[in-house]
Amino acid sequence: MGNHNTETAGKLETAIEMGLSSKEQRQVAVIKVPFGLGGARGGAELGPDELITAGLKREIARLGLVLTEEVRVECPLVADAPIDRNRAKYLREVRQVSERVCAEVSRVVAGGVFPLVLGGDHSVAIGTMAGLTSHYSNLGVIWFDAHADLNTEERSLSGNMHGMSLAAALGHSVFNLSHIPGVGPFINPSNLVCVGLRDIDEYEKEQIRAHGIKSFTMHDIDRMGIQWVVEQAVAVAGKGSDGIHLSFDMDCLDPREAPGVGTPVPGGLNYREAHFALELLASTNRITSMELVEVNPLFDHNRHTARLGVELIASLLGKRIL
Repeated sequence: MGNHNTETAGKLETAIEMGLSSKEQRQVAVIKVPFGLGGARGGAELGPDELITAGLKREIARLGLVLTEEVRVECPLVADAPIDRNRAKYLREVRQVSERVCAEVSRVVAGGVFPLVLGGDHSVAIGTMAGLTSHYSNLGVIWFDAHADLNTEERSLSGNMHGMSLAAALGHSVFNLSHIPGVGPFINPSNLVCVGLRDIDEYEKEQIRAHGIKSFTMHDIDRMGIQWVVEQAVAVAGKGSDGIHLSFDMDCLDPREAPGVGTPVPGGLNYREAHFALELLASTNRITSMELVEVNPLFDHNRHTARLGVELIASLLGKRIL
């Protein structure tokens, strides 16, 4: 478990109290992770730069926030990695990138700055959560995704690591947070919430039930409404936690809204549901970090998905219609 010195703890407490919707000036650090080897098809590695080109830094400035830095994590490309047909594909590369992301996120959090991680495929979340658990003793996680990402190397049909990221965070996979030096405890399943699920393997369903992971499918959202779901998610993720991380996979949206993703699944969130969800999260003043992943420009149309990603980040950072 990571050690908390007094100065760092004070900065974390201040960051949590201020909240993202605060009118006070806030500091944000952008951490770009151009990594796509954890996904099923190439292109996610282009996501971070696409989000920047779509106007992310301009939106941050318009909100009166201070962009303290824009860091680019060095990531191997397909051309640099050997062909890997193992049950956990490109495990060496995922481990390498996870350690680098962990170090950057940990450094940013230690400085009292809000980390905004841009993927890349969803395997980058392993490093993000590792860096966060170095500072938060009980991290809550809200996971927006069409998929549960709870597969392990033994049960995965594809071997793609972006489908194992939550399993790694919970300590269930061959590569998990315990393998990264200096990292804190695993994510507590009682403080983990999945939102937007609609493509879940049978093994993942078993894991959700066995570990009591609070999960809201699109059926739940259709039936109860996005406001109720978000309120429940914050209550669960925030119970006894000292920070809440938002991990937002763009494939939680319907492909008509976000065509440029790695693994699109019909029947997802619409434009207003997604914005309202992030507006609600911002208004709670509880979100202490965010990552947005799986923007894939190779399958996008006129940068539509990247621009939507920027808009959603802005909503989480406090942007309002009026």
